[in-house]
Amino acid sequence: MTQLAHGADLGFAPDAPLRSAILTAETRLRDKGVASPRHDAEAIAAHLLGVTRTDLWRHMDQTAPVGFTDLVSRRAARVPLQHITGTAFFRHATLTVGPGVFIPRPETEVVVEEALRLLADLAVFAPIVVDLCAGSGAIALSIATEYAGVTVHAVELDPGAGPWLRDNVADAGVQIHAASIEGCLPHLAGAVDLIVANPPYIPTDAVPREVEVARYDPDLALYSGADGLDHIKMVQRAAARLLKPGGWVVVEHSDQQGSSAPQVFADAGCWSPVVDHVDLTGRDRFVTARLDPDLQGTAL
Repeated sequence: MTQLAHGADLGFAPDAPLRSAILTAETRLRDKGVASPRHDAEAIAAHLLGVTRTDLWRHMDQTAPVGFTDLVSRRAARVPLQHITGTAFFRHATLTVGPGVFIPRPETEVVVEEALRLLADLAVFAPIVVDLCAGSGAIALSIATEYAGVTVHAVELDPGAGPWLRDNVADAGVQIHAASIEGCLPHLAGAVDLIVANPPYIPTDAVPREVEVARYDPDLALYSGADGLDHIKMVQRAAARLLKPGGWVVVEHSDQQGSSAPQVFADAGCWSPVVDHVDLTGRDRFVTARLDPDLQGTAL
């Protein structure tokens, strides 16, 4: 039998049913500015009970599990939900995450979707893919498990992200490289079919809109020079060095960089076409560019 949680801090009786505790927690989280209060209250309850959110309805008449009040209070203090549960869901994967690694976002899922589409269009036998700024390994793991016959290399410089990356891709055959974007993978120069990156892209003097991002995501995964484009420029140079002629690069950017990020590739003179894309909310989200063999000799 599940032990009772002390719910006085949230305003529900210790013997109140879980449905009441969740409603009270939802109100508390909403009052503290949490964007998805009901979802997060349910996710915390499911985590403590060891069930999925879809199965939570089976437990609504029992009392709240031990620790529910404490974890809801942590979430109300804007500790990321993923740090509380230790997991992040991304496409078909469940990732382990925590302090020191950037938490993958749903908008990045469309970046992977486009990368998989481009791989299918290339129709290359045993393609080579590089994930630059791999972080938790969300992109690398998704491509490695969703595209048959691919070899994926994950490049990540931040030692804080390294353990999470290694844990998440351990069984997927992804090759990990602790390296900077610049100068990475010299043995693969001119041999890569596709590069994907979700690099830092926030200007150094900007304040992230989400409290959780500003407080808990590592600075190395967020900030990228005065205009937020320093790492995107590094990705462009690395992609021009690593890709085969005709290969593709897919790079996520902020919703404020729908013009400036593609311009980085247009200015290089070796990419065509260069196309910007929106996410599922209609916001500018990522750029794709093809290394054009007819333009490589004229590149800046």
